[in-house]
Amino acid sequence: MDIIIANKSHGVYADIICNTIEESANIRGTGIARRTPEYILQRMDNGNAVIALDGDQFVGFCYIEKWNHGKFVANSGLIVHPNYRGKGVAKMIKKKIFEHSRAKFPDAKVFSITTGLPVMKMNSELGYKPVTFSELTDDQEFWKGCQTCKNYDVLQRTGQSMCLCTGMLYDPKSESKSKKKIKENVFKRWKSIKQTRFLKKNKNERS
Repeated sequence: MDIIIANKSHGVYADIICNTIEESANIRGTGIARRTPEYILQRMDNGNAVIALDGDQFVGFCYIEKWNHGKFVANSGLIVHPNYRGKGVAKMIKKKIFEHSRAKFPDAKVFSITTGLPVMKMNSELGYKPVTFSELTDDQEFWKGCQTCKNYDVLQRTGQSMCLCTGMLYDPKSESKSKKKIKENVFKRWKSIKQTRFLKKNKNERS
C-alpha cells in the first residue's frame, strides 16, 4: 500500500471518495460535510490532498483546505474504504497529510473539528490541543461547509460558538518538544456532555 500526494491523475477516484464519505456519515449517524467530485478534483489538482492506494484499489483519502489567506489550514475529509478499516490506515493518512500541511504551509495554524474519538486521539498525538471555536478560522466560507451536517442547527443555536464537534488546533509558534497527549476518556466525557446538553435541548424544542 502506498500513501502519496494526490495529483490530477488520481481524479478517477473522485466519485468513490465522495461516495465513501457519504456512506460513512450515514452509518455513523454523525455530521460529515458532503463534498462533490469537482471539489475533490480541485484539491488534487492543487496538490492539496493525499491518497492511499493498494495497487489500483482505493484505500483512503484526506485533503487540505486553507483559510484566512493561508493563516489557517484544515485537514479534512479523512476517509478509509470499509475493506481497509481497522488496520491503522487512518492514522497513517492523518500523519501524512499533517506532515504535508506543515511542509507546504509552515506558518499556518492547523485545525480540525470532529465528532470522532479516533480522530481526536490522532490529533492529540500530533500535537493538537482542544480549543474553543473562537480560536479557529472566522472565514465564513469554512463554516458554510457545515450546512450539510445533520447537527448544523446546533451550530446555529449557539451563535457558531459551539457544536457537537470538538475544535482542535496545532499552533507552530507554540510547539512544545514534550507533547502531552490527552487521554481518550477525557474526549469521551467531553463528547457525552455536549451530546446531553445539545441533543436533549434540541429534542425539547421540537416536542
